[in-house]
Amino acid sequence: MRYLTLLRGRHSTTPPPPELMAAIMALGEEATKSGALLDTAGLAPSASGARVSLAGGELAAVDGPFAESKEVISYAIYDVRSKEEAVEWASRFLRVHRDLWPEWEGEVDVLKLFGPEDFPAPA
Repeated sequence: MRYLTLLRGRHSTTPPPPELMAAIMALGEEATKSGALLDTAGLAPSASGARVSLAGGELAAVDGPFAESKEVISYAIYDVRSKEEAVEWASRFLRVHRDLWPEWEGEVDVLKLFGPEDFPAPA
């Protein structure tokens, strides 16, 4: 099963500690070697993006920034056996933040991506 994780937090005015970045890289390497991590990337602040919406049959595009108090900072895609395994990878990611950048706060959304297991073959 594949899961998309979205890291939300506030973009800080201070850079993350070098130890945090090293721990994130080590965790990513471990997840990749285990076959769990398929892709990951950081995301620019919403000010550099846009939101496209459909309402009442009308399409609209609005440039960022968006009003959310927390930005989506990065994403990762995992291929794991269960939601619990995806939650464990997300928890490990947040633990290194807690341990190495205690003033930072954020959250991770763990979202299942539809896969073949969700659409049984017709009989």
